[in-house]
Amino acid sequence: MINTTEDIKKFINDKRFKKIFVLCGKKSFVTSGAELLFKDLLNNKESKLFYKSSELPILEELVKIINDIKSFKPDLILAVGGGAVIDYAKIANVIDVRDDLANLIINYSYPFQKKYTKLAVIPTTAGSGAEVTSNAVIYVGGIKHSFESELLLPENFFLIPEFLIPAPNKIKASAGFDAIAQALESLVSKKSNNQSVEYASRSLKISVNSYISFLNNPNLKNASEMSIASNLAGKAISISKTTAPHAVSYPFTSIYNISHGHAVSLTLNKFINFNYKNKDKSDSHFNLDERYKMMFNLSKSKNLNSFDQFISNLKQKANLENDFNKLGINIEKDFSKIISGVNILRLSNNPIKLDKEDLKRIILNN
Repeated sequence: MINTTEDIKKFINDKRFKKIFVLCGKKSFVTSGAELLFKDLLNNKESKLFYKSSELPILEELVKIINDIKSFKPDLILAVGGGAVIDYAKIANVIDVRDDLANLIINYSYPFQKKYTKLAVIPTTAGSGAEVTSNAVIYVGGIKHSFESELLLPENFFLIPEFLIPAPNKIKASAGFDAIAQALESLVSKKSNNQSVEYASRSLKISVNSYISFLNNPNLKNASEMSIASNLAGKAISISKTTAPHAVSYPFTSIYNISHGHAVSLTLNKFINFNYKNKDKSDSHFNLDERYKMMFNLSKSKNLNSFDQFISNLKQKANLENDFNKLGINIEKDFSKIISGVNILRLSNNPIKLDKEDLKRIILNN
């Protein structure tokens, strides 16, 4: 599953690819070492680089990317970066700029037809698993929306562990926790099945053992392990989709500029506890208690309390601040603003049905 830079060279040198559109994050492209690699690789190709400028994938920048792609007419789109870069590339390859685009996104009704060209992806973070998911995120007016279609899946992806190592610890911590949260949420998602459970379980077996060492002493071994864990978590959620912690995370990112995985971590414990304590109300097709036993076993926890402590310890060791006040969030004052940005699609996957009052009790219960 792990690749080398030689694999990328062989792929790029394919004679079919005469014009290559490279979409990347300016900082990550340099720090990861990708810039040095592609400087030589693209010498014999006609290429165009687009450096994303927005931290979040937003509609305004997406429109610029689509227009640039259509103007350049590439044989290959190459996305090199984190989740936002990859989501931009996935979406830009399957939609057109049109007057009603914002409304179609908001109403989840874009009429997908075909891909524009081939898409290859090289992640520079181990977290989102976006290289294997059939969905992508875009923000319209500060509110997160999702595209979901099999057309969004890239044809090729390359997992290069050495690209992950130079990233700042803050990015590594947030991305890595996202992979852990995705796998945990996938296990209890109403859309989960045997295949997604297998992917999520395999992911957690790796990530819970490699996450902290990857932060404290990053090397090729633990970077490779986190790459694989992220990829497996991505495969799991591509089937099951995520649940309440992800649904609630997006306004924390868009309003307070808290990185995605960190934003998910803020409520993960709260929803883990709520779902377990209300498991008799589960409307899932599986035994929710059995899924929790799987999570306990994978984390070597004895019960809910020790599992809750296990997750809290991971966050503490990763320096993911959990206190709303210390993050500058007045949760009671801003609750209505936060709830307005919650992703309803993701919320509906939660094994216990949630309404606004439930969310208020769960989130305000510090």
